[in-house]
Amino acid sequence: MVFIIKLPTAFRANDKLWHSIFYFCAAVFISLLFPKRQIIILILLAGFGIGIEYLQEYSNTYTKKRIHGRFDIEDVKANLKGLGAYAILAMVFFLGKTIFKKPMTVV
Repeated sequence: MVFIIKLPTAFRANDKLWHSIFYFCAAVFISLLFPKRQIIILILLAGFGIGIEYLQEYSNTYTKKRIHGRFDIEDVKANLKGLGAYAILAMVFFLGKTIFKKPMTVV
């Protein structure tokens, strides 16, 4: 059995923003744990973001009642926006680190 908690009413108006923030923060956190796996992390999180939306719809048809959510393409887009924001930030950080790298001195 799966337990799904609904957001409090005050947060539901900004659902798409919370999707973006969650996926951005998830990408940052997981990238700190596995710094050399940036592309894999983005692909897996994107797959998870799409898959979880499909699973919500599947759970509704499987249980014959609406437990929580439904498939929402806008949620998928918000998830991908969060990952895109992370990707841009990561590229800027990587380029800055590469450009401003101190030259090695031979001793």
